[in-house]
Order: sequence, then structure tokens, then C-alpha cells
Amino acid sequence: MDWFSYLPPLLEGAWVTVQLTLYSSVLGLIFAFAFGLGKLSSNWVVKGFSIAFIEIFRGTSLLVQLFWLYFALPVLGDYLGMDLRLPAVVAGTLALSLNIGAYGAEVVRGAIQAVPPTQLEAALALDFTPRQTLWRISVPQAIPEMMPSFGNLAVQNLKDTALVSLISLGDLVFRAEQIRNFTQDSTTIYSLLLFMYFGMALVLTAGIKLVERYVSRWRQGEL
Repeated sequence: MDWFSYLPPLLEGAWVTVQLTLYSSVLGLIFAFAFGLGKLSSNWVVKGFSIAFIEIFRGTSLLVQLFWLYFALPVLGDYLGMDLRLPAVVAGTLALSLNIGAYGAEVVRGAIQAVPPTQLEAALALDFTPRQTLWRISVPQAIPEMMPSFGNLAVQNLKDTALVSLISLGDLVFRAEQIRNFTQDSTTIYSLLLFMYFGMALVLTAGIKLVERYVSRWRQGEL
């Protein structure tokens, strides 16, 4: 079987992988800001919930989280008399976003706490409220510091999407395994898989570099 014939199904799987990466990265970014800021909250309920979220999803395996959402959650729903079954794409996206969100939350927290105290003192002198200080001073200055770490998390998230093949979601790895089982051509299949992930990672990294450059110019007031 000509290896060129492997490409159409692999490209179909790659498109699923790209969508998973995009959706879970965006949702994970939302979780990161929500729980990163929550950990800095003066409200002990919000802070406690944020800490619990971060520690649970950083301290447990992504694979276990994925299996729990896809296999265990419906069983729990049956006990509660509720339908909690999630489509594979929803379970995969949610597991990936919760995981990346937990790691990203610590990036957000660390970047905001790294804002120089003099900036906060200046905001206090201008009679800014805590909310105004956060959104007008701390967050704008912290965002450029977050970008390299968020870039690393996004690339890691791309690679982690391979796990969704274990819940029969037709991503790149799932398609590759189907072809390998049919052809037994492991060397060609896994070589193509390697280069396709590498190519997607390069494109993702280049995109992140462009965003970093844009954010840097925005911070310096060049836009």
C-alpha cells in the first residue's frame, strides 16, 4: 500500500487534533485566568475553590481525568438519576482545558504577583479601587510575562490531544492506529505521525511568537 494513500485519513485526524487544540486552549485560558485570579482573591470561598481546582487537576493524571469524564461521570449520573453522558469530543475538550487551565492558573498568579510594588503604590496614590488596579495596572503588565509560559502549555496541549484516541475520538493518533492495524506498516505510519505532530507544533509555535510580538508592541504603546 502506497504511503501517499495514508495521507487523506491522517489529514482528517489532524483536523480533529487542530480543533481540539484550539478549543481546549481557548477554554483553558479562560479557566487559567478565572482560577489564577481566584487564588489571589480576598474572598476565602473563591480562593479555597480555586486552590482546590488547581491542586486537583495538577495533581492527577490527565488520562485519569479524561477517563473519569467519559466513563465514570455517566455512571455517577445514573446513580443520581441524571444523564451526564458527554460526547467524546466534549469530554476530550473539557479534560484538556481543565488540565491546561490548572497549570495556566499558576502562570497567571505568578505573573500578577511579579508586578513591581511601585506600580501598585502608584495606583493607590491615584485612588484606584482594587478592581481598577487589577485590570488597569496588574493584568496589562502581567500578560506579556505570561506569554512564553502559555506558549509552552499550548504546545504541550497539542501533544496531549493524542490521549483522546483512547476514548475512540477520531483524532490523528486514532486514525494512525486504524491504518496501522490494517496495514501493519508501523514504521511508515509512526514516522508520518511524528512529522505531522512536529509540523503542527512548528506552526503553533510560530503563531504564538506572532502573538507575543503583538502583545509586546501593545505594552510599549506602539499600537
